[in-house]
Amino acid sequence: MAAFPRQNPFYTKLAMVLISLIALFYIAVLGKTILVPLTFGLLFSVMLLPLANFFERRLHFPRSLAALMSVLILVLSLAGLLYLVGQQITTLADDWPQFREQVSTSVADLQRWISAKLHIRIKQQMTYVNNATSKLLETGSSVIGDVVVSFSSVLLTLVFILIDTFFLLYYRRLIIRFLVAVFKEENSVIVYDVLAQIQSRIRQYILGLLLEMAIVSVATCLALWILGVKYAILLGLITGLFNVIPYIGIFTATLLSVLVTFATAGATKLLLVIGTILGIHLIDSNVLLPVVVGSKVRINAFITVLGVIVGESVWGIPGTFLAIPIIAIAKIVFDRIEPLKPWGYLFGDEVDEKEPPPLKEEIKQQGHDLTNSPEKKGAE
Repeated sequence: MAAFPRQNPFYTKLAMVLISLIALFYIAVLGKTILVPLTFGLLFSVMLLPLANFFERRLHFPRSLAALMSVLILVLSLAGLLYLVGQQITTLADDWPQFREQVSTSVADLQRWISAKLHIRIKQQMTYVNNATSKLLETGSSVIGDVVVSFSSVLLTLVFILIDTFFLLYYRRLIIRFLVAVFKEENSVIVYDVLAQIQSRIRQYILGLLLEMAIVSVATCLALWILGVKYAILLGLITGLFNVIPYIGIFTATLLSVLVTFATAGATKLLLVIGTILGIHLIDSNVLLPVVVGSKVRINAFITVLGVIVGESVWGIPGTFLAIPIIAIAKIVFDRIEPLKPWGYLFGDEVDEKEPPPLKEEIKQQGHDLTNSPEKKGAE
């Protein structure tokens, strides 16, 4: 009598999944200092891989020099972007006296409006502001200390990212051999397919995202310049950079733009600025994103928002940037491992699925058979 393989009950499988998820999130939170630079290094190394191959194969550079040159080009690109943003911030600092005067005028106008519409006297408003200011000053030293610590932590993380990028480029062949050995030789075809898909999908996604960021920045700069908003270039760059964060970034950029516009032009242009930025965001989400970035990731909107929220709760601001690539990598792996395919369906966008699940095809076939049944023909 043949023995059937024992199947675990549903509650056992559910307990295993929950324990695995808890363990993964616990490791992610505990290993944030190591995993965040390593994940950024993985994304940058995938993006720089064609450049490293060009230096190594066409120019016959040693592998170490090819990896180093690729990382240096990345550093120069980031430095150029920071220099451009820094120049605009310097312009804002040069105009600080006028900026402060305009803020005072705008605040006075706002106080008069609140007094007229909400019947809150200016003296009461100033009492509220003074109380809030005194509380802020009491915690000012700790806030400054936290800012200094955060800045030094960002610099240290950036150094680790560059080091991880270099070593991932240098030891890429060793890492591939390790993965093939871990998942057995008979599964090497699947391993190579997964690695190729991850490399292609992530690179196309990052390059498309950079192109989309450039288009949004230029469009915002031109629109705000036409409206006569001061610091249009700075606000356009901020909008383009923050647009990388799905859904949350555009609202943060809108808030910053509103604050700067209110301080420099008063409340007259606020609605125009809000409408312009949100209009550009709508065009970007419905036209630019599908055309430029395309269906490179193929993750549904619900999983995208949930991933950004979970990423921020686990890794903070870096988690909002890394959530989408990590989910995209997970979906590629899930789609090629039979027991994990349901998770791939959950992450995917059913509108973009070219091949429906087998059950869907069977239902269609059953419906076709029913509509062409002899009983129906006889009734007709």
